[in-house]
Amino acid sequence: MNYKTILLLAALAAVQGCGLSRSERNIINGQGPLMHVLTIGNEIENAVLRAQSADFSARDLKSEDFRTLVEKMISTVTDPSQDGVGIAAPQVGLNRRLIVVCRMDLPGEPYLPYANAYIESTWGDTLTVREGCLSIPGIRGNVPRPEFAAVRHTDPETLEVKVDTVSGYVARIFQHEVDHLDGILYTDRTNDTWTVPGD
Repeated sequence: MNYKTILLLAALAAVQGCGLSRSERNIINGQGPLMHVLTIGNEIENAVLRAQSADFSARDLKSEDFRTLVEKMISTVTDPSQDGVGIAAPQVGLNRRLIVVCRMDLPGEPYLPYANAYIESTWGDTLTVREGCLSIPGIRGNVPRPEFAAVRHTDPETLEVKVDTVSGYVARIFQHEVDHLDGILYTDRTNDTWTVPGD
């Protein structure tokens, strides 16, 4: 089975609200330590990026597959070839509600996973700041977003639902990554974009 077929089957399973499918597990375990990052330039990959993501079940959150996915997403976003501040599961082929965010507001600036992530509310001034995206290489844009956000997510260890309040650039990263889970790209939120030579 080729990678394009696996992507489509994985997206279908997520839409149907099933537990992790064989296709999704193949995406998680069938690659090396770095995962392929989907881009809008590929028609099938763009369809995955544009799809709505489903929650993980409690069983999936406790699984070895989930732990492997988190490890690989962190390895991928922090690799010099990507060098990002956040990544969402759709960007690696899974329409599931998982993001990894660089918590610049915490000691050591760790990259932390957030499962079943939703933006519960936003408030404060709307700030327009430059953004880029691993799935839209060679383009940057000025994007307006609220200064504060409340992020609801599920702790995979305790299965407790938590809400984190974040601000500034970290709130922007969360909003950008949760947008991915809803099939929204930052270019949908601005007309002010430009090409970055050599990116």
